[in-house]
Amino acid sequence: MEKYENRQECPIGVFDSGVGGISVLRELVAQMPNENYIFFGDSKNAPYGTKTLEEVQKLTCADAEYLLSRGVKALVVACNTATSAAIRILREKYADMPVIGIEPALKPAVHAGGHPRVLVMATPMTLREEKFHALMQRFESDAEILRLPCPGLVEYVEQGVLEGAELEAFLANLFEPYQSHPVDCVVLGCTHYPFVRETIQKLLGAGVQIFDGGAGTARETERRLKDCGLCSGRAQQGTVELCNSLASEQMKQLEIRLLQSGTVQAIIKK
Repeated sequence: MEKYENRQECPIGVFDSGVGGISVLRELVAQMPNENYIFFGDSKNAPYGTKTLEEVQKLTCADAEYLLSRGVKALVVACNTATSAAIRILREKYADMPVIGIEPALKPAVHAGGHPRVLVMATPMTLREEKFHALMQRFESDAEILRLPCPGLVEYVEQGVLEGAELEAFLANLFEPYQSHPVDCVVLGCTHYPFVRETIQKLLGAGVQIFDGGAGTARETERRLKDCGLCSGRAQQGTVELCNSLASEQMKQLEIRLLQSGTVQAIIKK
């Protein structure tokens, strides 16, 4: 474990099944720019959403152990699948530190107005796990909630394919059943999907509202840190360290590209 002068100055650990969690990392940096972050993407084993529950739990615990070995003060599970499969395990195992998960942003979509048709795009595992079913039951009287498993979409993002004819054809095939009866809102229930948000908007039309849970997770992380007295006291902007189980230059460049694709300017630690 790395040594820090006090726990408040330890970095926040953020991890995902691959590079998708960088969409949450961007929101965290925007919400708390003075914190330091270590991001770990397990692209070697991506995607998690098509694996068994036991496999995902084992991988998720290994991801957390790596970040704990780096001396982090909090864990952000920036992966919907890992949150669904293992957040209870992590919170029991690391009861002395904040462990924040992410869930599909169903609440703001349902409350978008009227009795909306809400399409939830997510991995097969996220949609079949008990955590999502419980979330869906809370809101099913307020909206028509449709589930759309998207096996294969994570792989496009992992390969850096965020636009273009091939991606559009893949998504158009997924959306074909909803062309005759359009949806009002789309929930991006996987942290990889915000990186193809523009293509999704293009295919579904400007009138469809799109929601993801990244900003809400960042706000919840800040709240939990404040409650625990763990917010950094530094005045200068913090740094971001990017790590991946596929330790290639190509993967490093993809992570940097994704982190810099938003409006937030992060200081990337070399």
